[in-house]
Amino acid sequence: MPSLFRFLTVVAVIAGIVYGVLFALANFVNPKSREMTVTIPPDKFLKK
Repeated sequence: MPSLFRFLTVVAVIAGIVYGVLFALANFVNPKSREMTVTIPPDKFLKK
């Protein structure tokens, strides 16, 4: 039984670290906004 508790503790610690990293990325990293222009050829609009 102690090995099960040790395994669950390790899994919980790893899950906590992953959750903390995701939380930090979501709240402290701001993406750079920029304008995007995409040219679509006119033949894409024609029905076949």
